[in-house]
Amino acid sequence: MSKKTTIYDIAKVLNITAATVSRALNNNPRISEDTKKLVQKTAKKLNYKQNSLALALKSGKSKNVGVVLPIINRNLFSNVIRGIEEELNPMGYNVIICQTHDDEKKEADIIQNLLNAQVDGIIMSIARHTKNTEHFEQILKKNIPLIFFDRKIDVKGASSVTLDDFRGAYEATQHLIEQGCTKIAHFTVDRSVEIYRKRYEGYKQALLNNSVVFNEDYVLSLESKIESGKDAAKKLMELDIPPDAIFSASDLGALGAIQYLKGIGVQIPQDFCVVGFSNEPFTQFMELTISTVDQSPLLMGKTAAKVFLEQMNADNLKIERRMVLSPSLKIRKSSSRLDYTPS
Repeated sequence: MSKKTTIYDIAKVLNITAATVSRALNNNPRISEDTKKLVQKTAKKLNYKQNSLALALKSGKSKNVGVVLPIINRNLFSNVIRGIEEELNPMGYNVIICQTHDDEKKEADIIQNLLNAQVDGIIMSIARHTKNTEHFEQILKKNIPLIFFDRKIDVKGASSVTLDDFRGAYEATQHLIEQGCTKIAHFTVDRSVEIYRKRYEGYKQALLNNSVVFNEDYVLSLESKIESGKDAAKKLMELDIPPDAIFSASDLGALGAIQYLKGIGVQIPQDFCVVGFSNEPFTQFMELTISTVDQSPLLMGKTAAKVFLEQMNADNLKIERRMVLSPSLKIRKSSSRLDYTPS
């Protein structure tokens, strides 16, 4: 294994002190521009790499930001990461991506590891059943910015960037009512999680405001999976009075319902309308495109990153921001009984 180049090697080549090399590499104003350029040129020629941990200890900044999320293989999370990186990479920050797999204990362990790595900030979406806030408070006690996105929990000093899930659900249900649907079912996920609770509340409020009867039998809780959507749709169609529409809190549930309904000969959207939530890529590339609520994940990621940068540049790192993004209903074939305009 070849020996790593040190500042002493550079100093020897240039016949200057190691202290001068160190100051030049760290852009010390006491060193002339000519010497800085010469040191940097020599360092590059000798393939010298600065110790990032040592720099972090010296400057108090690692230029690393932790991004913690439940799972990476969802359109929402992958695009949030993209948005974060597009904002932070040009500013010299590296992004460390961690998955909790919706495990609160793993989430706490990840945060401890990120703190040990001296990250400058943490941007995260909490695990589904997270209730304890101690690991979040630990971040803030160290004066490290904490920004939640999508799923959040109330912690004094933390910022958040979320979608108006209530409004998204309300607009989706309102759209179904405007298509002539009068018996609208809802696929919820886990209403102990704020985003799903808000979607359920938006659905109910739209029914109430339009004098459409709310039927508890039409509300089914399921996992965000295709098979769960199929099973739930089967249960609905076996009711004495089945619904004529579904608003699903997830696109996968909506897809499962559509596959089941088509399998038993139900005509969509003529006899039955379906709207999902998230705007997963598959919703627009199917033969029967699926109406859905777009969560603007790229904007969500960019906004969260901007909140982090604002806090890093502020005198008070504990500044709080509560950013709520507006949803966008993408109307497609699965719910368009009337005039259809692709979106």
